[in-house]
Amino acid sequence: MAEENSVNGEYYDLTSLFSSEGRDFLIRNNGEQVKIKDLSGKIVGLYFSASWCPPCRGFTPTLIEAYNELSSKGDLEIVFVSSDRDEDSFQGYFSKMPWLAIPNSEKDMIKSLGKEFSVMGIPHLVFLDKDGKVSTSEGVELVMEHKAQAYPFTPERINQLKEEEEAVKRNQSLKTLLVSDSRDYVISSNGTKVSVSDLEGKLVGLYFCVGAYQPCIEFTEKLLNVYGKLKEKGENFEVVTIYLDEDDEAGFKEVAEKPWLSLPFKDNKIEKLARYFELRSIPRLVIIGPDGKTLNPDVSELIDEHGAEAYPFTPEKLVELAEIEKAKLESQTLESVLVSGEKDFVFDKSGSKVPVSQLVGKYVLIYFSAHWCPPCRAFTPKLIEVYNEIKAKENAFEIIFVSSDRDQSSFDEYYSDMPWLALPFGDERKSSLSRKFKVRGIPCLVAIGPDGKTITTETRQLVAAHGADAFPFTEDHIKNLKEKIDEMAKGWPEKVKHELHEHELVKTRREGYYCDGCNNPGQSWSFNCKECDFDLDPKCALKNEEKPKDDEGKVEAKEGYICEGDVCRKI
Repeated sequence: MAEENSVNGEYYDLTSLFSSEGRDFLIRNNGEQVKIKDLSGKIVGLYFSASWCPPCRGFTPTLIEAYNELSSKGDLEIVFVSSDRDEDSFQGYFSKMPWLAIPNSEKDMIKSLGKEFSVMGIPHLVFLDKDGKVSTSEGVELVMEHKAQAYPFTPERINQLKEEEEAVKRNQSLKTLLVSDSRDYVISSNGTKVSVSDLEGKLVGLYFCVGAYQPCIEFTEKLLNVYGKLKEKGENFEVVTIYLDEDDEAGFKEVAEKPWLSLPFKDNKIEKLARYFELRSIPRLVIIGPDGKTLNPDVSELIDEHGAEAYPFTPEKLVELAEIEKAKLESQTLESVLVSGEKDFVFDKSGSKVPVSQLVGKYVLIYFSAHWCPPCRAFTPKLIEVYNEIKAKENAFEIIFVSSDRDQSSFDEYYSDMPWLALPFGDERKSSLSRKFKVRGIPCLVAIGPDGKTITTETRQLVAAHGADAFPFTEDHIKNLKEKIDEMAKGWPEKVKHELHEHELVKTRREGYYCDGCNNPGQSWSFNCKECDFDLDPKCALKNEEKPKDDEGKVEAKEGYICEGDVCRKI
């Protein structure tokens, strides 16, 4: 194997790269052996993948499609480099692949190839050109975006594709976006074909969605409301659904029956549009201006927060909305957050109503959580400890549970262990609170100060990293806390060896990670293995299994050390 990879000018000899003592061949899934020398003069892709990896299983069919389309050229081969842990898993996965593989028993070679080509995660696809030189190590991204069109996977072809994309974007119009070789129309809710040219000059929203996804279900209703209001005003606005789930025709029909337009089900433009707009999440509403250019790449949050008031989604309108939002934040009070109509109370553990007015002047945490959510169930005991510790020192402190549970019994079971207040199950204020604080996932913890202003929506991370020491969660306090931790870190060893990981761990400044020991988020410092992307929070990395304690049950420090919590450091 070459001492330097071909990015630095070296060329790989395929026989040296793939052969081992007693083996000069690769295998097909039918048992056929193919001589490695037969790959000479071909473009070769090294496909690092495994059956246990969901992104790999998602990508492999796309790669198969591109491979089959290019196989007639006769100058392309792919070699599967498996990370499967046993032969049965390897064979089951490999049986679906039309290309070659290194035998799964060649564990040392597989590990060596991963190191040679700097494989940090899978799926990973490296292409060597016909001379054995690496043409790209970003094969996954290329095939996902361009499929067979990325052939021959050279830097020149990549640049050409980029130039073509830029040209398409410069010349973008509704026709280039929505018209295909076989179709120049979209479909109305009653099945009528509407020419794409009829939409020119209008403000058009391209609505990317699926049917059985709750955020899409909720947003569809909001969009329907906005669409109706704008039509009543006579606004020149239209929506075209881009339905992403090819296996859910019933869901497509339900969305397509809304009073707007749609691309046909399973239309060949859908995947291209998803790539073109670099779709990362749904629901998403892309606004195309009257000139056919992209006016706003996603207004779903704007509609979520402002409804029809966000129209026409121009930069000027965004500035106006930002000013309104700023004014709302400056005038925010606890009552404006928690009171809605006659709902001016929360419940305590006895089931009694507690007026929101009684919480004014306190630090209040709003806890979005649910019993069905494993991360929530893991975080709640930690939060209970923190609550009790803060409450013992600061009475002007409270937590309010906002449930995402699916039924009353689940809510009751989950809330029974919590020592704080709650909104009633199914309370309508949950939706408005989730929108206000942009809750995208649970558990989520929002801190509100005694003045009623939002301190931070990142309270969960602060609690997980610092416990009760994070109180009162202000920016200045957290800054001071981190400075103290940095001072402590000076006394920690530069490297540690821990039973949870085979490699030596290096003290590293890390602004965000999850500890592989306790699974809690960490901040500031980690004991890290860069090679394996392994992190231990200092509390886990430096924790002694058996620490001597004094008569009061406190940890006794060794001479020259001081112990704080679970961490002992040099004085």
